[in-house]
Amino acid sequence: MSVKNIVETIRDTIAEEMRRDERIVITGEDVGPRGGVFRATQGLHNEFGPERVIDSPLSESSIIAVGIGMALHGLRPICEIQFADFIYPAMNQIVSEAALMRYRTASTWTCPMVIRAPYGGGIGGGLYHSQSIEATFAHFPGLYVVAPATPYDVKGLLRAALQAEDPVLFLENKKSYRLVKGDVPDSDYVVPIGRADIKRAGSDLSVFCYGLMLHECLKAAESLAGDGIDVEVVDLRTIQPLDKVTILESVRKTSKALIVHEDNLTFGVGAEVAALIAAEAFHDLDAPVMRYGAPDIPATPFSLPMQSFFMPDAKRIGEAMRWLADY
Repeated sequence: MSVKNIVETIRDTIAEEMRRDERIVITGEDVGPRGGVFRATQGLHNEFGPERVIDSPLSESSIIAVGIGMALHGLRPICEIQFADFIYPAMNQIVSEAALMRYRTASTWTCPMVIRAPYGGGIGGGLYHSQSIEATFAHFPGLYVVAPATPYDVKGLLRAALQAEDPVLFLENKKSYRLVKGDVPDSDYVVPIGRADIKRAGSDLSVFCYGLMLHECLKAAESLAGDGIDVEVVDLRTIQPLDKVTILESVRKTSKALIVHEDNLTFGVGAEVAALIAAEAFHDLDAPVMRYGAPDIPATPFSLPMQSFFMPDAKRIGEAMRWLADY
């Protein structure tokens, strides 16, 4: 057991899996000698060499296209998109090729690849280095979308992603990279894709979240505990597919639901979770299903005061929790 931050966990897990499986290769911008812009691949080029840790051109469409070719020829590529904001030039490759490969070939071919993408705001990155992309890509069946929030889950889900036979979009909240630390077992455990986790049990209301918002929700829940409000915090961990069983069991226990995400409120992941609860647990509810997210403005501002206004935080999440608890 070791205490690690998230970026250390990513790097160590990739190294462990590359030693175990020679089919795993990495490609992306600056992933080689530089070790990536966030140093998530630091040292891997020295250990595994340029044939397995491959610096790519500045072309996201080619990074994914090359990764698909590798996957179809027996390799298990990890394709790094330097910032999630830059992923859109590769949209066609991801959603029309990788995600459809099993379906279009009647399972004759699969596309086992992991697409790593640092996402989210809170680092002063401005418009083109702070976007949340999970809702967009969760729309496409055939593509797994995961967003772990703790070092333990990062290792377990990354190992699961590398073992999957279909493409996985592995989202890494960049503000959490060095901010969040936790125990990481040395054992070769796996966190199954599609399984949520109750990070804090409670009885008064259920809060569903993922990524950086898990930690803000836990802070808010602890602040309300002193006032006798018992909040259950459920970490979705996987966005596509959602763990419907855990979501519904939690709501049926507490009868109230709040979904929190960093992304813009409208048309976000929270809307899908809310629709699920309304359709399948309506008669268990004692209050409307509520959502809390970022305001519907085009992107995370660069200005730090404006960024603070945009980003959901424990104080405002706590206010939403309190309102729902008192409903």
